[in-house]
Amino acid sequence: MNEVVWFDDARCADVALAGGKGASLAAMTAAGLPVPPGFVVPSTLLEESVDADGLRALAREGDHAGAQALVREAQAPQEVEAAYARLGGLVAVRSSACAEDSEAASFAGQQETYLNVLGAAEVSRLVVECWASFFSERALFYRARKGSLDDLRMAVVVQKMVEPKKSGVLFTADPVQRRRDQMIAEAVFGLGEQVVSGQVTPDHYVLDRDGGVKREHLVSGGVLEADELRELAAMGQRLERHFGKPQDIEWAIDDRLYLLQSRPVTTL
Repeated sequence: MNEVVWFDDARCADVALAGGKGASLAAMTAAGLPVPPGFVVPSTLLEESVDADGLRALAREGDHAGAQALVREAQAPQEVEAAYARLGGLVAVRSSACAEDSEAASFAGQQETYLNVLGAAEVSRLVVECWASFFSERALFYRARKGSLDDLRMAVVVQKMVEPKKSGVLFTADPVQRRRDQMIAEAVFGLGEQVVSGQVTPDHYVLDRDGGVKREHLVSGGVLEADELRELAAMGQRLERHFGKPQDIEWAIDDRLYLLQSRPVTTL
């Protein structure tokens, strides 16, 4: 397959094709949940675009610089630019490894995400950079222990940007206390990537299952209103039922609540 696959295409729910992130977004889209539109560059295209045997050899040797240089000689498929033209405007370009976001291991943060990307040529360039990030020193170190260095399956998600007033993460079970009777929400004003990357200390809420506040630590003076906390908790319960297990959710609020990612909580 050398064409891109849109979130609303049933094939996109296949982790082997779309990676963990892409498949999750497709599953939420199919369920009618509020996911910004986008498409996936299938996981097979990296291997088809490079000297696969040479790349695997470099990965096994731990030669991250050589592996990334080889990947950067590749070009993204032409279909990416046409697909971007359908979305238009600002997009996020997000790595989506096939081994990530599973119950066995979370590869969160191992590969790159690029936000507020504008223009077809830049999107194509950053698709290749996402491929290259699969062979960073950190990613190879992690895969040597948790995955496979022979694995070249790296999909890339291109998704319409939300320009949020507030955003953050929601755990539908407390991953530290390992309690399923409470949820943890963290929120900032603006982009939630500040929370995920640790750039900003978020407001922290411990919630009951209905979104009532049990405890809170408000660094920013209270990002979320009571009705927003209840809406988040309700959405968290819906996602937990849909996927059959506690979820780690990235969300954003502009004029409405949007879901940007949902993956299993791996620490319970």
